Amino acid sequence: MSDILTRFERTRLIGARALQIAAGAPPLVKGNTEDPIRLAEMELDSGVLPMTVKKKMPPRMQL
Repeated sequence: MSDILTRFERTRLIGARALQIAAGAPPLVKGNTEDPIRLAEMELDSGVLPMTVKKKMPPRMQL
């Protein structure tokens, strides 16, 4: 369950990676666009995005 990104985590990852690409980092996927946001989305969707999200999950409740 923790491998699923929320929309906020997804947006944060795409934004951070798009900023890196706009600053000159090489894209990790081939694309026919020069838009850093679209390239970052393509990287995330293809699974090559070099970032992770650390989640602090609450302890399970026992019944």
